[in-house]
Amino acid sequence: MSDSKVVVVTGVSSGIGRATAAKFAKRGCRVFGTVRNVTKAAPLAGVELIEMDVSDEASVKSALQYVIERAKRIDVLVNNAGTSLVGAVEETSVAEATALFEANVFGILRTAQAVLPQMRAQRSGRIVNISSVLGFLPAPYMGLYAASKHAVEGLSETLDHEVRQFGVRVSLVEPAFTRTNLDVNAPQTRANIAAYDRERELASRAIVQSVKGAPEPDGVADAVVEAALGTWRMRRTPSGQASLLSKLRRFMPAAPVDASLRKSFGLG
Repeated sequence: MSDSKVVVVTGVSSGIGRATAAKFAKRGCRVFGTVRNVTKAAPLAGVELIEMDVSDEASVKSALQYVIERAKRIDVLVNNAGTSLVGAVEETSVAEATALFEANVFGILRTAQAVLPQMRAQRSGRIVNISSVLGFLPAPYMGLYAASKHAVEGLSETLDHEVRQFGVRVSLVEPAFTRTNLDVNAPQTRANIAAYDRERELASRAIVQSVKGAPEPDGVADAVVEAALGTWRMRRTPSGQASLLSKLRRFMPAAPVDASLRKSFGLG
């Protein structure tokens, strides 16, 4: 795929999405970046901002139809928009879990269904879904977030099988902790159960410290651009911790990986 592509990146107001959109623009792509509120979003050089809420089907259809009308095609869709949640599984309400899946999983379903008729018609396209190392390595006190990313992984692999006949491929990018507002300000479950207080506090502290020491989004953005414009691969893990964790999960025995994970979250 050449660089002169029409690219849609969801969730470009900050973090990974913003860094990714900027890199596509520098590669000469025509970039549309989605935000929930255009009036509150800071401009981004080389990127046309459009309003879209991935949790609202009408909003998704309207925004992506606008792109097709303006650009006549969509070559790349990057599903970056999403949210997080910290808390024990027992503490997580069904309403909180539903809201998380609405953004992280059903948002991808909505955007993919909105672009695929155009991609099928043009017989080409790439869909890049931002997963997480928690999509293959669940972590304590991030159970529903990990579940949503496991769902993204399964959805993406299945979708790739189904759409490659049309010249469309689907990829996953699996970052580790990244220095973004999403991770630093991750919401916590509203209802707390006292029995989990000690460990939840330890895990929350470990998450904040990991984010503070994590790299900026540029490395993840590089992996996303390569997934979209380079040779197709199902999964890409940015260099550093994400790549290391992927290898540990695949090649190390389960017990040492489990022990190391608990230690990194302060659980001994």
